[in-house]
Order: sequence, then C-alpha cells, then structure tokens
Amino acid sequence: MINRKQLLEYANTHQATDIHICAGTPLLARIAGELVPITKEVLSAEQSRQLTLDLLTDEQQKQFERELDYDLMLADQFGRYRINIGYFNGTVGATIRILPTRPMTMDELLLPAIVKDLAQRRKGLVLITGSTSQGKTTTMAAMIDHINADSKKHVITIEDPIEYVHTNKSGVVRQREVGRDTKSFYMGLRAALRQDPNVIAVGEMRDYETIKIALTAAETGVLVLSTLHVISIDKILERLVSYAPAGDESQLRYLLAESLQGIIHQELLPTANGQRRVACEILVVTGAARNIIRRKGGFFLRSIIETGKQHGMVTMTESVNTLLADKVITEAVAKNVLANYT
Repeated sequence: MINRKQLLEYANTHQATDIHICAGTPLLARIAGELVPITKEVLSAEQSRQLTLDLLTDEQQKQFERELDYDLMLADQFGRYRINIGYFNGTVGATIRILPTRPMTMDELLLPAIVKDLAQRRKGLVLITGSTSQGKTTTMAAMIDHINADSKKHVITIEDPIEYVHTNKSGVVRQREVGRDTKSFYMGLRAALRQDPNVIAVGEMRDYETIKIALTAAETGVLVLSTLHVISIDKILERLVSYAPAGDESQLRYLLAESLQGIIHQELLPTANGQRRVACEILVVTGAARNIIRRKGGFFLRSIIETGKQHGMVTMTESVNTLLADKVITEAVAKNVLANYT
C-alpha cells in the first residue's frame, strides 16, 4: 500500500491539484481537471483511515476525533498542502490540495491587460468571482505579486488558509491566516485598517459584516481585493444583497456603487494539450454600471460588458472563442462553457 511520502511525491511529480483518500475507491488524483486513479486496488475503510490519520500528529488526531472535521496545512520537502479530513458515511477520508510554491505572474496566467490596470487602482474594490476551483485565489495572488513587484506599497492579506507565500519585492506583503494570526476575516479586516495599508486582500467575503467593512475601506482610500463564489456576473448583486439584513439593501447598493472598480469572472478550462487555462469575463465599472448597481438588477450589467470594449471589458464569449480560434481548447469545451452565457 502506498504511504504518505509516496502519495505526496506522486502528487507533485504528476502536477496533480488534489488528492482524494476515500474508502471504496482507488486513491484518486485530479490531473488537468479530471479524477485519475493512482492505485489499482480499492481502499478499504481501514486503509483509508490509516492513510488519512498518518497525515496528523497524535494531538491533531485527538482533536479530529472530538470535532469529526479537521483542516490543516502541511509542508515537506516536496511542497505545501491544504488538507481537509472528515467522516464520510462512517469512514475516515481526506482531500489534499497541492499548493504552488510561488505565485504565478499575470503574464504566466495570460490574463487580459486590463487586470494589471485594475491591480494598480489606488482605491476601491476589485472582485475575482467564479464557482469553486476556478483559479480565483491564483488570480488574486498574481495581482498581489504584480503590486508587490511594481509598487512600493504595503499589502495586508487575510486568508483561510494562506495558499501562496509572498516574499517582499518593491513593496511589503504581510500575510495573516484566519485561526492562527486573527480570529476571523472580519476581525482581521478591521485590524488591517489600523495597520497603514495601501492594499488589503481578503481571501473570501463570507458574511455581511466583512462585506460592509471591506466596502467602507474601499470607499475611504484603500484598494481591496477579494473573491466571491458566484456562477456569473449577472448574479453578483443578488449574491451580495442576499447577505444584507432587511432594510440595509439600499446602503449596500450605495457602498458597492461608490467603491466597486471591476469584476473578473473566471472559468478554468481544460486545454487540448492536457493543461488548464483561464477564460474570463471582465466588467470595468463605469458611470452607467454604477447607476445599474444603485437601481437595477445584475442582469443589466451584461449589456455594459458587451458594449464596453473601449474600457477593456471582455465577455466570456469573446474569451472562450479566442481560445478556440487559437486551438487552445476544443469545440466541446467551448460549447459546454458558453451554454451558460447565452
């Protein structure tokens, strides 16, 4: 049976993004977006438990047994890993996310030029959106790296967990991990406002208080970067407003209209050569967009993007069709993605 060292070494040498330890299936690796078996044999419940618990210290095992779920970061000679351990139908299993050793650059990600422009805004809010595992954190790390390399700015990040480790370049990047360095996104964000920031990067907007203070910070002279789980830009207003208590929707819309600078919405697509590539839809907030945010639904933002090429805006259809024309992705992939944008 494969051991912990062999498992993590396999993940790195095969460029896996995730490893799944699950009773009743072989060991699985996500490679180029697909789950691929690592072993021929199916894991028994005992084998799944043993391999999973081998990732924990004795004290961590005790805490896991008390709480039934456990998250941790792990680093070894091969790399860094974010690990979630839990019970699944009475058996113990784990999901291991393999973390890159350094942030990728925006040039490496082949992001549109407007993303660099948004990263250099002096103040306001820039959101990176998409569904789960679409590369949002990778894009935010690339934006932070660009700011760090290009500007003498103080960047504070609040993350859960820290996935990309930044080293100081022209600027200074100070990273805080929720649960280790601060108790919550809200408390870390509130403290960051007293720490002379130029840029605050919030790993994820998860509650109304965090959203409200982030918008306030953005309005008062700080550039705020954050991610948000949402399936399309059309749904962004609906999603944010859903966090607001009754009676606060108008205030949230006002703050959002005043502070939002842009939205980068991502789809991470499998390429024809077995890699992955970002396709993105980009909204740059103009006066017309601000009026829509104040008064109307997110559906109307679609027309702003479609007519905003002179401002650097990009539709998902344009992004995907460019990748298709360049033979980066297949027609089947393009058709599957664009079915959600018609």
